Amino acid sequence: MTITELPGSSAPAAGPIITEPGIYDITNEQYHADPVPGGSLSSTGARKLLAPSCPALFRHEQLNGQKPRRVFDFGTAAHGLVTGSGPKLVKIAADNYRTKAAQEQAAGARADGAVPLLPSEWQQVQEMAAALRQHPIASRLFAPGSGLPERSLFWVDQATGVWRRARPDWLPHPTDGRLIVPDYKTCVSADPRAIEKAVYDHGYYQQDPWYIDGIRAVLGVENAVMVFVFQEKTPPYLIHVVQLDLAAIRAGRRRNREAIAAYQQCTRSGEWPGYSDRVDIVSLPAWAEKQENQ
Repeated sequence: MTITELPGSSAPAAGPIITEPGIYDITNEQYHADPVPGGSLSSTGARKLLAPSCPALFRHEQLNGQKPRRVFDFGTAAHGLVTGSGPKLVKIAADNYRTKAAQEQAAGARADGAVPLLPSEWQQVQEMAAALRQHPIASRLFAPGSGLPERSLFWVDQATGVWRRARPDWLPHPTDGRLIVPDYKTCVSADPRAIEKAVYDHGYYQQDPWYIDGIRAVLGVENAVMVFVFQEKTPPYLIHVVQLDLAAIRAGRRRNREAIAAYQQCTRSGEWPGYSDRVDIVSLPAWAEKQENQ
């Protein structure tokens, strides 16, 4: 199925309106509402446009947003404690959400723009932040006073004229040395194999060059690099700081160019294709086919 819309059907979001490239101090909600008239493309959106997703899903999420999910609450809370920014955290006076009272507390917290956490979750994110502050590298990457949390970058892609945006977890103050931009990820496992899989499955190899493009375009910094700070969500909350190799970054940059081209085409035509409008041939996964032929 293809979503088809009339020209001009994308209205500017309520709130701040951004018409000039630069760094902006706006809320997370304002950033995701997209304050650029006519629309802009984020790294998350770029990943949503391409397979295994499709433009129709991107457009639906763009117009309707994402529904609140508890997994998002936990990640938001952990990010906030690590960066010293973000919404207020509210500890729910219950061990679970089975009761109506607990559900009402959570709904009230969200209505106030806060993040509700059960007592066990509250303790968990506090311990994670404490562990990060003890890590010799991660603690320096997010050291108070060394940068700014949650700043939004907006710029125009020179090749296409498409507006792009990014929201780094932490934007370090420029120095004479290399600008190292950290991005914080919570995970089940931070071992190398799990990280490699996460980098591919979640498209972090696209996020890296996307953010670096924004820093170069807005700050004019040519020597910026990105590192990912992975932290496990269970004790002892192990941390693994990684930098992607050049092959991964080149692959991500190619994917980003494909996404920008797809966004430009869909925006111009008003058509946002689904997976397919044809009858396609589907095979078994390679591992299953091999198993069946044994």
